[in-house]
Amino acid sequence: MSRREEYEQKTWDLLRPILEEKHLIPVDVEFVKEGSDYFLRIYIDRDGGVSIDDCEAVSRAIDPVLDEEDFIREAYILEVSSPGLGRKLKRPRDFEYAMGRMVEVKTYKAPEGMKEKEFTGKLTGFDGRTVSILPDGADTELLLQKADISLIRLAFDF
Repeated sequence: MSRREEYEQKTWDLLRPILEEKHLIPVDVEFVKEGSDYFLRIYIDRDGGVSIDDCEAVSRAIDPVLDEEDFIREAYILEVSSPGLGRKLKRPRDFEYAMGRMVEVKTYKAPEGMKEKEFTGKLTGFDGRTVSILPDGADTELLLQKADISLIRLAFDF
């Protein structure tokens, strides 16, 4: 496990009880470097969405816990937010949440017999290894290996 993955997992483990107490749903934790800065990003949700007050409350609750545990070597900026409109699907719970909704899918390479690597369609299935979508305008489902997907997120329409 990489140091980034360790940071994310440890933060996830510390975060869960805090969010349960506040009746919030943990969505994701990311530790990323952008330019010269590191960011620890925590994404939260709840039925009906989260407010800026929810994000502030989680930030105030997790910050002293992270300081006490002091397991992240690098200096970082803590951010807490909602997953936003283009919510990435990573965990099984994310796929359950998105079932029947429109998603955008990008693959590393075009599936066999196809030229495209990007699809938009309704998420119709997920079993942990494969993802099924019904692409826009298609009559048949497209079955993709999860390992072949570089990005899958909720589609948004303006």
